[in-house]
Amino acid sequence: MLYLIELWESVRDFMATGGDVLWLVAGALFLMWVLMLERYLYLSFVFPKVRKEVVDNWHAREDKTSWHAHRIREAWLSQAKEQLTARMGLINALVAICPMLGLLGTVTGMIAVFEVMAVQGTGNPRLMAGGISMATIPTMSGMVAALSGVFFSTRLNASLKVSAEKLQDSLSHH
Repeated sequence: MLYLIELWESVRDFMATGGDVLWLVAGALFLMWVLMLERYLYLSFVFPKVRKEVVDNWHAREDKTSWHAHRIREAWLSQAKEQLTARMGLINALVAICPMLGLLGTVTGMIAVFEVMAVQGTGNPRLMAGGISMATIPTMSGMVAALSGVFFSTRLNASLKVSAEKLQDSLSHH
């Protein structure tokens, strides 16, 4: 329990050093990871059932060659692909927003430095250090958040694409 309290205090101190913008970065990062985890879980546990249902429905059809049958097949494929890629646009937007939020932290941190310089002058570097920390920590955090998001969302997109192609192939060859 003591470890958790110390961990929370160090996180709280880090967030305070980075300024309020760091909370925005953390919120975007949290939402991005919740959505990516949901997509991974969907791909692993839900989509195999959807895939089986679509393939079973296709095999249960007597007519598989007519124009109408092909339109039904395309509609089922389209619905499955839409379900697969749901929320990927939001995930990609959050990945793109993270560095921008970090940049916002840079700007607000530099404003704090300039305010200190305007009031106190440049003779006290210790007073300016808080603003410099507030300028650099959110930038670093936004970049780390974006890099983790780029890596995993790219892998997720590739997995989704492969799953969609496998579904299409399983309906094409039968």
